[in-house]
Amino acid sequence: MGHAHSDSPPIDVRERGAERDGQPQFSERRLFMQLLVFDATGQLGASEAAKNLAAALERRRAAAVLYADVNNPGGLGLLSWSENPGDFVSRVRPVFAEQEIRGLKLRHELTMLGRTYSSGFEPDLDFWLLDRPRQTVLNEAWPWAVWYPLRRGGAFERLEPKEKGAIMREHAGIGKAYGAADLAHDIRLACHGLDANDNEFVIGLIGRELHPLSHVVQAMRRTRQTSEFIVQMGPFFVGHVLWRNAGS
Repeated sequence: MGHAHSDSPPIDVRERGAERDGQPQFSERRLFMQLLVFDATGQLGASEAAKNLAAALERRRAAAVLYADVNNPGGLGLLSWSENPGDFVSRVRPVFAEQEIRGLKLRHELTMLGRTYSSGFEPDLDFWLLDRPRQTVLNEAWPWAVWYPLRRGGAFERLEPKEKGAIMREHAGIGKAYGAADLAHDIRLACHGLDANDNEFVIGLIGRELHPLSHVVQAMRRTRQTSEFIVQMGPFFVGHVLWRNAGS
């Protein structure tokens, strides 16, 4: 890549939130979250594999959630997260070299990796980027989860900012209504350049019951963003929590 010209504007990769005491909030921190999905239909079986995997993750103090794959009787989902993406390599990856973990078969098509991001309007930026996603996946009252990637078409990026804002507000309004009613709580991650299939976002829907998570996806279909500009959604992973660990 070439060097930037001296008259080019500086590149700012910080997250930005709403103004507080007349000053915008900025943060260099963000949370990376990764979902790995496995077939555990080998000699151990899903139940024993989940038990061994949970113990190994706990020994390494990895922040993680294990899901039973609702659509695969022998399937497991592993959601892990960290501010340091190197932890996926140094803490999570070595787990699968341990003898009692071997035999799990990765389902590559369901691998998802993304990072929290801001829209510029968050009243508490660090809570949005770091605490809210953790609290959502660790909430014991919300055992159900649906995770999926999506990609918008290029036409969306060519819209004027005012029109894009109106489209996003329509979409976000539905999500907020479901959250306020304790029906579905969303986690939104950006995955530009991180996704094998060139998706742009990873969405997590977390809740007390499964039906509302399906219902909010259905409700979003009528928004202009989904009906006109989203060109790819899924595959979908549907999970029910087996084990959680807040990590350290």
